Amino acid sequence: MRYHALAGTERSALAVSEGGDVYDLTSANSNVETFCDLARAADITGRTIDDVAAGLLDDAERLSSEYVDERIERPVVPDEVWAAGVTYHISEQAREAESETPDVYLDVYDGERPEIFFKATESRTVGPNEAVGVRGDSTWDVPEPELAVVLHRGAIVGYTVGNDVSSRSIEGENPLYLPQAKVYDRCCAIGPCVASAESVSDPHGLEMSMRIERDGTVLYEGSTSTSEMVKSCEEIVSYFTRHNSVPEMVVLLTGTALVPEEGFTLKPGDDVSIEIDDIGVLENTVTAV
Repeated sequence: MRYHALAGTERSALAVSEGGDVYDLTSANSNVETFCDLARAADITGRTIDDVAAGLLDDAERLSSEYVDERIERPVVPDEVWAAGVTYHISEQAREAESETPDVYLDVYDGERPEIFFKATESRTVGPNEAVGVRGDSTWDVPEPELAVVLHRGAIVGYTVGNDVSSRSIEGENPLYLPQAKVYDRCCAIGPCVASAESVSDPHGLEMSMRIERDGTVLYEGSTSTSEMVKSCEEIVSYFTRHNSVPEMVVLLTGTALVPEEGFTLKPGDDVSIEIDDIGVLENTVTAV
């Protein structure tokens, strides 16, 4: 099942889609208004998220896909967003190319411990069809399409699409500038939905693609597979939760394998589209912040 957060004039709603049908779960139970509400109910009852949702379908209002498209917003409101880096060989090569100290990235790619860093707060995270940001003091900015793991109380409950927008010029100057290269207004996008863990049979076998357009012209188009990840989602989550009291709802980005050619930089007005099998398409425009 896929879960969508919907904005409304009278109330927000949590919708679920399965096959070609979409249902308003909030209409069946007003206590289930967000994905976190659903995850909390599943945790309390010891059931899966999909089982809890299935129990509400008979009383839920059916929605049209057009209604969902008009009102879709961030599928989950994360307390925190974290990210893992250098989990694909191409991202290790890209980090080495931009950096004046390239050896540190090879050590991470080959090492047992993954690179995990803080990415965004709730207020810095945008949803589908909203504008992601590039820093006004950066000269080289790129989108980073990533499979995003959704965690409730440290347990994997679903997956979404993430865009870890980054300043390569700032990070390349010195690895210690990573927080400034990664964390700023509108630095992260997630969406368009959360696919439940039960509905994604193999998170390490998903096709992922990205397209970047400017004024109607395609500047970049590429695809890869999450099978290229050197570390599994479970390994990354394990290191993230070790000796770390994580908040109730977290999104953890797992790294990128799609990197535009050196010299390409995002500009305000660009359109970025990221698609991952079994989840959907995340679309965002670009703005300067």
